[in-house]
Amino acid sequence: MKIGMVKTAGKASLAQPRSAHASQDIEATLNRLRRAHGQLGAVISMIEQGRSCKDVVTQLAAVSRALDRAGFKIIASGLRHCLDAPGDHADGPAPLTIEELEKLFLSLA
Repeated sequence: MKIGMVKTAGKASLAQPRSAHASQDIEATLNRLRRAHGQLGAVISMIEQGRSCKDVVTQLAAVSRALDRAGFKIIASGLRHCLDAPGDHADGPAPLTIEELEKLFLSLA
């Protein structure tokens, strides 16, 4: 599944999205991943500072939820793409089948 990202000079940036939905989905996913990145940095700092187990686990749970939500967003974007343009894949990989999307979705559950 292609979500519209290109890597340039070590940074990921938006490729030309196929639709307004794709652009919004990619931006939302990137925001979730950036948030998770920041939260993970906080977890590392908390451990280095010797913070309480409860505080560390609470923050780690927030990271986990942010990553799960990003994964669900990626899968939902793929599903939307399959539904919006089921036969349009001449310029990229074939859309995922319902079974493939279900397997991806369940891998996050």
